[in-house]
Amino acid sequence: MADTTWLTKEAYDKLVEELNDRRDVQRPDIVRRIDLARQEGDLKENGGYHAAREAQSMNETRIAQLEELLENAEVGETPADDGIVEPGMIVNVKMAGRDIKFLLGTREASEGLGIEVFSPDAPIGKALMGHKSGETVTYTAPNGKDIKVQIGEVKPYTA
Repeated sequence: MADTTWLTKEAYDKLVEELNDRRDVQRPDIVRRIDLARQEGDLKENGGYHAAREAQSMNETRIAQLEELLENAEVGETPADDGIVEPGMIVNVKMAGRDIKFLLGTREASEGLGIEVFSPDAPIGKALMGHKSGETVTYTAPNGKDIKVQIGEVKPYTA
């Protein structure tokens, strides 16, 4: 069974739009390009045919990814601006002497945001979940070391 993915309504709608475009626009266009390339004759040395088949493969792979992602998505409203760490929040922390800013959520929910993304199921995500701005939390990193994390500003992600 696939993992649940948290998405805002906006991110969910954007992914549904991408899926529909890939199914209803790109897929038929690629099939048309393959058919036209086939009509040119010898397929062994037909660059247009091979390029279209590669595009078809990439498109079908992305369609499958989107279908699985959307099937297992949990759509939530933008969280309250209460300073508590939960999915959908931009979290600023001080960890190992570095200031780090990240979204607690999924890459799909943050596309184009330009910051790191940590899953709520990752060790740091689990450790910070439910804590609030100003608190210091210790979590065990995958390498076994205990790391202190000071939580700074926590605010909702808005698209």
